[in-house]
Amino acid sequence: MAQSDQSRSQPIGQDIALIVGGGPGISASCARLFAQSGMRVAVAARDRDKPVLRDLEKTLGVRRFSADAADPTSVDRLFQDVVRDVGSPTLVVHNIDGRVPGIFGKKITDADPDMAFDTLRNAAFSAFLVGQHAARLMLDRDPNPQGSRGTIIFTNASAALKGFPASGAFAMACHAKSGLAESMARELMPRGIHVANVPIDAAIGWTQEDGSRAHRRAGTTVDDNMVDPDRVAETYLQLHRQHRSTWAFEVVLRPWVEKW
Repeated sequence: MAQSDQSRSQPIGQDIALIVGGGPGISASCARLFAQSGMRVAVAARDRDKPVLRDLEKTLGVRRFSADAADPTSVDRLFQDVVRDVGSPTLVVHNIDGRVPGIFGKKITDADPDMAFDTLRNAAFSAFLVGQHAARLMLDRDPNPQGSRGTIIFTNASAALKGFPASGAFAMACHAKSGLAESMARELMPRGIHVANVPIDAAIGWTQEDGSRAHRRAGTTVDDNMVDPDRVAETYLQLHRQHRSTWAFEVVLRPWVEKW
């Protein structure tokens, strides 16, 4: 995929972030922080008209794109559109859980095979597609003064570290994403691309309209007992800015009260 004339003319050293999987939690927090830090930001979601994405566009100039991250043609079109309209990304965040609603809490004897496959496709295969396109673009770029060609971050879950009961499909998908990330890191980090896998071991409590933080299944946060997506965004920005002598591959995030 060739870069457009517009992307080649973007200011040298300007960071451009692409967040795949747009929602009101980690993705929205990343988009806000990245934009406030001077980056040009693009967010992709199956539904680009989510209220939170419209608000990000209105308040911070974040560009919205439609994409099915598990469809090769859609991902190819997404990267072409982002390069043309925003520029070639120096930071790509894959932030897709992948679970279909009906797979939650299903024992291995009861899980529907089609739902299990959809979960694997949505989570791990989409990570492969996004990672592949990001790597191609970054390898085609000259390193910056710090020797970096870019950063690829995969949001993961505690299921990447431990297979919980009645969660086989999700554990399979999360382990697959971890394996992908590790393989990519070993292949790409010596070529100047920082790859990071970030398992989050807790519920993510994002800010509601009333200012409280809550999770749809875990309820309202109490005394920072859930992950704050704004702090996740800070971690992602730190990963992107790390010196290559200390690039972190796996960073596990959990609240201070989480049992592990």
